[in-house]
Amino acid sequence: MLRRLGGGFGMLSLAGLLGPGSATAASSASSASVHGPHFQPRAKRVIFLFLNGGPSHVDTFDPKPALKRHAGEQPTGDLYKKNKGSGFMPSPLEFSRHGQGGIEVSETLPNLARVIDDCCIIRSMRTDVPNHEPALLQMHTGNVQPIRPSLGSWLMYGLGSANENLPGYVVLRPSNKIVVGPALWSNSFLPAEYQATSVITSDMRVDQLVANIRNPKLGATQQREQLDLLQQLNRVHLRDHDGDAELDAQIKTMETAYQMQSAAMDTFDISREPASVREMYGDTPFARSCLLARRLVEDGVRFVTVYYTSSDNQPWDTHENHDERHRKLCADGDRAGGALIADLKSRGLLDDTLVIWGGEFGRTPYAEQREGKKSGRDHHHTAFSTLLAGGGIRGGTVYGATDEFGMHAVENPVHVHDLHATILHLLGLDHERLTYRYAGRDFRLTDVSGRVVKEITT
Repeated sequence: MLRRLGGGFGMLSLAGLLGPGSATAASSASSASVHGPHFQPRAKRVIFLFLNGGPSHVDTFDPKPALKRHAGEQPTGDLYKKNKGSGFMPSPLEFSRHGQGGIEVSETLPNLARVIDDCCIIRSMRTDVPNHEPALLQMHTGNVQPIRPSLGSWLMYGLGSANENLPGYVVLRPSNKIVVGPALWSNSFLPAEYQATSVITSDMRVDQLVANIRNPKLGATQQREQLDLLQQLNRVHLRDHDGDAELDAQIKTMETAYQMQSAAMDTFDISREPASVREMYGDTPFARSCLLARRLVEDGVRFVTVYYTSSDNQPWDTHENHDERHRKLCADGDRAGGALIADLKSRGLLDDTLVIWGGEFGRTPYAEQREGKKSGRDHHHTAFSTLLAGGGIRGGTVYGATDEFGMHAVENPVHVHDLHATILHLLGLDHERLTYRYAGRDFRLTDVSGRVVKEITT
């Protein structure tokens, strides 16, 4: 019990390096796999472009002509929240077919449309709760309460880090105001070395991204000598304590903290990119974070989550003035997302990098009315779309379908547990075998359900 309660202290050295702005900043410093892949993986790394707030599926990848024919009519059923004038609301956007498979994509996503042959669109996603907090938690941890490890932490536990000089799991967020916050990238009851390193990306200067990255008094040689002496003492202490796992994690973390002084100065510096590449992504907080995500995975970081915010600090939570706000959000999310996929492909990284583009749920096919405001769309959890690309995904495909209005997933529904099982599968992990014993039982990311959606894998 004492070891569990004190587990977080093993990460203090790197937390000190990253500073208070990193929340529970601790490195996945273990270079050795805990389990290793169960079978040959298709992907080696993941970038999750998380559109927090929930983009509308009927305005992106799931066109519904029936909404126009029945515009203004009142839906029925338990999911419908009746408000004055809140009938079916057709999308004002044009959809056209793209790629060899002729996948229908909204006019607001021209850049993703250009790379659609590398993508799979799951149109039949569903989650359990239509509120942000539980839906965010389920998408990140598989559970609607903040008590379980995140997807990235599970991957680190299963596979270990691929680079001793950088954290294995990095979260890029535009501010500290992400709904729910650190519970979304928590290691929970997994060992502390699998906690994400959280980086605030509002200021992309390296010394602002990673606090205390430079020692103001000592040079590299002096620091190396100090660390070597300290590590020798720590290893003696480790032998005297029967190879204590938390102490071992601390030793490795201190080494990572030292190595990051040189590695992070290079990897985190997007100004090293050619102007043409920076222009391709765009000059917005989300765009710059997407470019940094590519640099991180290129240098061995295994899992990167990029949280979305627009230039005016708005999420994809379009309760009012939906049609106008959706266009603005797409202009940013589409350009950077399409650029990332194309950039990875041009560098030969897409084949073994899984890219995910989506949010915690969708938006209602009917209107939400707020007094004095233009119509919006409310939260919707029984049907939404998620895009996946690269990393063993069968490109140019659409999987699943919703009903004629986009209210329910009716063909090949994919629960969040199924998505998680598929992600683990692509990285060579069996979701039923990747378990951790805690509090007297074996836990796993997918709890007691989930199936691999093999129809979308190569």
